Amino acid sequence: MGACCHGGCHGPSQGSPRTRRVLWLALAINAGMFLVEIIAGVTAGSSSLQADAMDFLGDATNYAVSLLVLGMSLRHRARASVLKGATMGAFGLWVVANTAHHLLSGTVPEAEVMGVIGIMALVANGGVAAMLYAFRDGDSNMRSVWICSRNDAIGNLAVLGAASGVFATGSGWPDFAVAGVMASLALSGAAQVLRHALTELRSVAVPAE
Repeated sequence: MGACCHGGCHGPSQGSPRTRRVLWLALAINAGMFLVEIIAGVTAGSSSLQADAMDFLGDATNYAVSLLVLGMSLRHRARASVLKGATMGAFGLWVVANTAHHLLSGTVPEAEVMGVIGIMALVANGGVAAMLYAFRDGDSNMRSVWICSRNDAIGNLAVLGAASGVFATGSGWPDFAVAGVMASLALSGAAQVLRHALTELRSVAVPAE
């Protein structure tokens, strides 16, 4: 885990034009993919696609928050990260509930749709992750967007695996299993972001000697 930015960060500076361009582009990609994937997920009856769609929505919101607090004090950025960590955790819990619903309903998703949309999502998230790689050792605010993009790319690979599993078995179990993995990633990422943000908040709460 990278050091907190008390005097500066590794990588692009907070509030720089490059940072803002990257976040705006990431926001646009995630918002667009949310619309594509939520429609496809509902149409195909896929828990993992719907989970990934909600993740795109959560990430778009997180990028918007990151843009809002760029250039603000470490305290404000850390507080924003607490909000983002809580959002990631809520997403993970929603995925658990949605997957349980599809499991009890015995839903068998459309593997072909899952595969096509999964490839589109992987390309989108892979591009965002590459753009955000330089920020992986920044403060909790920028580190959180890197964690989101990294988790998303991993999740997309899992969705493609689920599509293959559904196609091969004619069962919804691969889809349910991958949705469970995505929920675990969201909850794990939330814990990382919250832990880093709370550490920063404690550091700024200690008066300088």
